[in-house]
Amino acid sequence: MRLPPLHLTATPTQGKALVQRLVVPAALLGFAVAGWWWSVQMAGQTTSGVMDGMGMRGAMSFGSFVLAWVAMMAAMMLPAVMPVVRLYARAATLGRAAPVPFFVAGYLGVWIAVALPGYLAWRVIELPLAEGASWVGRLAGGTLIVAALWQLTPLKAVCLRHCRSPMGFFLRFGGRVTRPTGALRMGMAHGLFCLGCCWALFAVLVAVGTMNLLWMAVLAGLIVLERIGPQGERVARGAALAFALLGTVLLVHPSMLAHLS
Repeated sequence: MRLPPLHLTATPTQGKALVQRLVVPAALLGFAVAGWWWSVQMAGQTTSGVMDGMGMRGAMSFGSFVLAWVAMMAAMMLPAVMPVVRLYARAATLGRAAPVPFFVAGYLGVWIAVALPGYLAWRVIELPLAEGASWVGRLAGGTLIVAALWQLTPLKAVCLRHCRSPMGFFLRFGGRVTRPTGALRMGMAHGLFCLGCCWALFAVLVAVGTMNLLWMAVLAGLIVLERIGPQGERVARGAALAFALLGTVLLVHPSMLAHLS
């Protein structure tokens, strides 16, 4: 069952409208704030080399890494997906879609799955990054150049246009969203498009230091501007230039990574 425009433009009751306008955005922002708080705690412990036995000197378990990864996803991604979640919430308050948590769970499930390759990459570069190995600086430079190229690809543009047009997403991928399984699939579909937009940005984040708060803030701001800013596609192209320049610097002078991570 697709969601025709009528379903999204009908008027909900006053109580449901309050949920749509206030509760859902507040919940997303709350999760994002919690994600930033947890990321700050983890970053501080990583910097001190303590992390309760799970830090830079005592390999973090996969479960601990996933927890930190989910916190980063919440901090960096949830503000950018607020428009599509609010649109879904409107359909849910009208009884045309399953409750919002099913949609959000499907979305986050995609990013949780990405934690595995992120963890494997982090384990490889964790100690060399701390020791200032030159090959890690060149790896970061190459990752930045790959991210720059990806920012300019047609596939990136397709994914970004999808993320910038949530109404079009509903019309094309509505599916059987009245059931929880359909809502999960819809959330996963949207998550895959977001992954297409942002996988290279998170590869950069892993390459320069997974818990680097400055890079988290810069990339989170870039994600928000790309998704909901009036000049999102131009922002993506401008970021490509910045990534290419910085990547070139790191390829020539890999020791500069110590000042960036």
